[in-house]
Amino acid sequence: MHEEHKEEEHKEDHGEHNHHSEEHKEKKSDTIELNKETVWKVVSGLLGILLILSIFTGGFGIDFTPNNKQAQPSVEIKDAQPRAPSGANPSVDMVALIEDDTIKGDKNAPVTIVEWSDFECPFCTRFYNDAYKQIDKEYIQTGKVKLVYRDFPLGFHQNAQKAAEAAECAGEQGKFWEMHDKLFEEGVSGGVNSFKQFAKSIGLSESKFDKCLDSGEMASEVSKDMQDGQAAGIRGTPGFIINGQLVSGAQPFENFKKVIEAELAK
Repeated sequence: MHEEHKEEEHKEDHGEHNHHSEEHKEKKSDTIELNKETVWKVVSGLLGILLILSIFTGGFGIDFTPNNKQAQPSVEIKDAQPRAPSGANPSVDMVALIEDDTIKGDKNAPVTIVEWSDFECPFCTRFYNDAYKQIDKEYIQTGKVKLVYRDFPLGFHQNAQKAAEAAECAGEQGKFWEMHDKLFEEGVSGGVNSFKQFAKSIGLSESKFDKCLDSGEMASEVSKDMQDGQAAGIRGTPGFIINGQLVSGAQPFENFKKVIEAELAK
């Protein structure tokens, strides 16, 4: 009888142990499921954040105000990758965009390209080295196109403003395009001292050039170029208006050729 009692107690203890074991398994299972759910929520949240960041950094411009002596209007900077021509803009007054002292080519050429550029901009240098030289050879030198260069120095380019002024100062002595080529070919990293050396190398009066550059007398001219560019729809460099048609970015020569040929065929 005593042994039977012990056996019953043993069974009860063993049953209670099994019950606790089952509870432990259930709690462990709940914990595992909870951890999986938590990890999934965290991963989903991170993916959501990455998606939002990719949207807001994948092509939106940056507003900035150029850090020049004279206040400039805010400009939206965009990636200067090529974009398709946007079509003629009848509101653009091509005559008003032309300045006689910066024209390259025959003033009576049927096609006018107005370029807004920055001597420190890598995309502008790319245009100069590639498309510009082919346009010059095939269209400017043959009297079919005239090119007008206008300044658009970006505020985050340290030497762009004074480089633009240097070109304008050289233009006062009839050598704008010589300085234009020097600035693109030699670069602007040397700043004002380099620009003065460039002036000497292209045969300018050093005293006149130095006075013009040091005084900042061409800053207002540069500012006007930028304002006219923004009014014409320019939002980055390089930017072009070809007979009223907006073309953005350092596009390959073939893209410019299509636009030019279409204008010549009219």
